[in-house]
Amino acid sequence: MTTAIYIQPGAILNANGACRFRVWAPLKNKVSLLLPEQNVTHEMQQDADGYWSITLPNIKAGTLYYYVLDDEGKRPDPASRHQPEGVHGPSAVTDPNDFTFTDDQWKGMELEQMIIYELHTGTFSPEGTLQGIIDRLPALQELGITTIEIMPLAQFPGTRNWGYDGVYPFALQNSYGSINDLKKLVDAAHNIGIAVILDVVYNHQGPEGNYFNDFGPYFTDKYKTPWGQAINYDDAWSDGVRTFYIANALMWLDEFHIDGLRLDAVHAYWDSSALHFVQELSTAVHGLEQRCGKKKILIGELDLNNPRYITPVANDGYGLHGQWIDEFHHALHSQLTGETNGYYEDFGKLDLLARSYADAYVYTGQYSAHRKRKFGLAPDHLPYSQFVAFIQNHDQEGNRMLGERLSALVPFEALKLSAAALLLSPFVPLLFMGEEYGEKNPFPFFASFEDTELVSAVREGRKKEFAAFHAAGEAPDPMAPETFDAAKLSWDTQTPENAALLACYRYLIRLRKERPALKYHERNGAKVHPVINERLLVLEREYDAQDALLIVLNFSKEQEAYHPAGLKTYHKLFDSAHLQWNGPGAIAQDEVPAGGVITIQPLSAIVYEMK
Repeated sequence: MTTAIYIQPGAILNANGACRFRVWAPLKNKVSLLLPEQNVTHEMQQDADGYWSITLPNIKAGTLYYYVLDDEGKRPDPASRHQPEGVHGPSAVTDPNDFTFTDDQWKGMELEQMIIYELHTGTFSPEGTLQGIIDRLPALQELGITTIEIMPLAQFPGTRNWGYDGVYPFALQNSYGSINDLKKLVDAAHNIGIAVILDVVYNHQGPEGNYFNDFGPYFTDKYKTPWGQAINYDDAWSDGVRTFYIANALMWLDEFHIDGLRLDAVHAYWDSSALHFVQELSTAVHGLEQRCGKKKILIGELDLNNPRYITPVANDGYGLHGQWIDEFHHALHSQLTGETNGYYEDFGKLDLLARSYADAYVYTGQYSAHRKRKFGLAPDHLPYSQFVAFIQNHDQEGNRMLGERLSALVPFEALKLSAAALLLSPFVPLLFMGEEYGEKNPFPFFASFEDTELVSAVREGRKKEFAAFHAAGEAPDPMAPETFDAAKLSWDTQTPENAALLACYRYLIRLRKERPALKYHERNGAKVHPVINERLLVLEREYDAQDALLIVLNFSKEQEAYHPAGLKTYHKLFDSAHLQWNGPGAIAQDEVPAGGVITIQPLSAIVYEMK
């Protein structure tokens, strides 16, 4: 394990059995360490930065502890590494050195090499554990996945949650397994060439079991978020808060060998400081990268079409390596489903999807009807490989009242078309678990809060929150175990359609890996043709004229004809309508001469090699 750049808070056990307990509570007059199993209390000492600490000998992993604040009751550690009895119980000491990695040869992975697979630990496997993920890594390797992205693992109330209600950022959810199980997962993934990204939440903390305010000014009332109090990144005493979250990021990347972090809702990191928190975090991660000699990636979920966040620090940016682009999803989804309600009101035309292929962002300064203002700035100085695109993810399914997947909304041919639209794009592709075989089980919001008032509030809130997307119907009860159980993957890959879709995904991923034109992510490698009759979207992908591909996407429900310009000839590589993919049958010629016509089946995608 390398030496952390920031001093880690919490209980850090050394190899000699000495344990240093350290907690930030700058406004308290007295902080004590309580060891309930021994019924012993130790007074802690405060330093100039507001940290209280004490080092004790002969401490073993599993030792339970609380902090007592100003002699007024006991609280778990905000930086707890383990909550064996849940969010309200005592914290427990863990041994960070009780695992031996075998991934010394692993050096990390560049974002442009990633084919990402987002998964939720509790619903990915029947077991709902980290071991359940390990058992299915070979299946993901066979699919062609190079990176798994795990939804948040921080300790949350109960045993069922998406993960965004976590209240102990340093603690692994106790129902998923042990910290060694997570290290075993990372080690196993690295040994078969798969990187691991962890989703982390630094914009708020969950409501139940959140004792942060008892320790100090972790939150601020200067700003608001939709999910709870805003993190204090720029108000009085914010130095300790910023250090807390940076230390958390470095712990996952360093101690657990995780390759990157997906930062949830970076637009809710409210910070007016001269040094923005994102830039400080990026700089700290870059420092760790240099020290350990392994690539570390930061990807922001960002509802701001603002390229500054992913511009290098050296060029006056904040230094994230990449960001999710929701607008690609919105443009494609509205085109396939016809939905133009809610935030889809800004979409619905095929030329907006073409704009996403060309610019990454759809809105680069134009007026947005949904936002009622001009929105966005063109990122034309940045390569396509800094943008993560998707046709499904946890948000876009869970933001629907019933949690329907795309497979429940569009016909089978459209699923193959959407797969091609994503995997043949110049962006970094992200798949949502089960999408590769057309999983039908929904992914609605679920949780298992224990506070009765909170339970009632969440139930009512879910009924109202996404009313814009549904004219009728009843939202499933997010607290019911049945809602969680219904979200588990079926792993039904044997039906003809599911097997064909899975084979189609495997082929497209392999094609993406093998063709230089599809691996080239610079702006000059993709040409987007003007949309034809709101039906055909045509792309060219090229690498130094040595490898050039023509991609034709037919979003019409009728056959269409495309007349390529120029003197090139065309050799077909892929046709989603082919019987091989359980389609209606290919009608496009395998070889098209210069001046020829390409006839395309409804809702289908074709790839030609251009000569």
